[in-house]
Amino acid sequence: MTTKLTKLLNINHPVIMAPMFLVSNTQMVIEAMKCGIAGCIPALNYRTLEELKAAIHQLKAAKVAGGAFGFNLIVNKSNLKYKDQLQVLCEEGCDFIITSLGSPEETINQAHKVGIKVLCDVVDLNFAQKVEHLGADAIIAVNNKAGGHRGNLDPEVLISQLVAHCSIPVISAGGVGTKLELDAMLSYGAEGVSVGSPFIASEEAQVIDDYKQACVDYGADNIVMTERISGTPCSVINTPYVQKIGTKTTWLESVLNKHKKLKKWVKMIRFAIGMNATKNAATKATYKTVWVAGPSIQHTKSILPVKDIVKRLIA
Repeated sequence: MTTKLTKLLNINHPVIMAPMFLVSNTQMVIEAMKCGIAGCIPALNYRTLEELKAAIHQLKAAKVAGGAFGFNLIVNKSNLKYKDQLQVLCEEGCDFIITSLGSPEETINQAHKVGIKVLCDVVDLNFAQKVEHLGADAIIAVNNKAGGHRGNLDPEVLISQLVAHCSIPVISAGGVGTKLELDAMLSYGAEGVSVGSPFIASEEAQVIDDYKQACVDYGADNIVMTERISGTPCSVINTPYVQKIGTKTTWLESVLNKHKKLKKWVKMIRFAIGMNATKNAATKATYKTVWVAGPSIQHTKSILPVKDIVKRLIA
């Protein structure tokens, strides 16, 4: 299947394995590239710049024709490592960068100097037009079916709006776990899809088995939206712990978020607390189970190799 996305990234199938905090790793991306799709890892999955460099070198050595690899950058002020991570990616090289949660202007300018494509997460037409104006190579339309940080619009509505008013490729993120759902996104006008949650329950993912099994045991009806992770709407599995702590920001946070000078620091603190909670739940046994996932886990019936999950998407 040839689309603008396959041409942009030189891949065989219009699929990106989405970057997932703590879940994505080099082995998953290597298997994705072998299957002819693209794979992406959050730069924040690496504690140090040396670890990030080592991952890039490993992916470069394993790259095959028809596959591509990239990294996701959180480009707002909550990510204190952003500028250094961007520098490493530009110096060491990768096929593409996906930007999230902030202005991609600096990333686009620096990445394009060294031939790296930049794809930008957006949740509405306003931001999509802004990133297109800044020179983004493609838009990732994050809809209300996405796992993790999500938008508010249904896939068909969001894709249709962006295709009608933007000239760069639109990639749909959220709500795809089968070939039938991929085809639906393409029928709305998308040039490809970004798929994350179905890959959590992969053999190559290095999260704890409880997290993987939760993606098997729970379904679309068990996904809820919470503001308690980063202050931004985020889809998680509705575990007993999530039910206990609630899904809305606290009264104090709501008040402080309205304060012009304090809201940046409130968001940074909330982001740090939320990321620590998801890290603990993903990497060790804990009663504080905050497992990020989207409704596309509905199709996850067992823990499988990455290649078999890809096959379900493209066969």
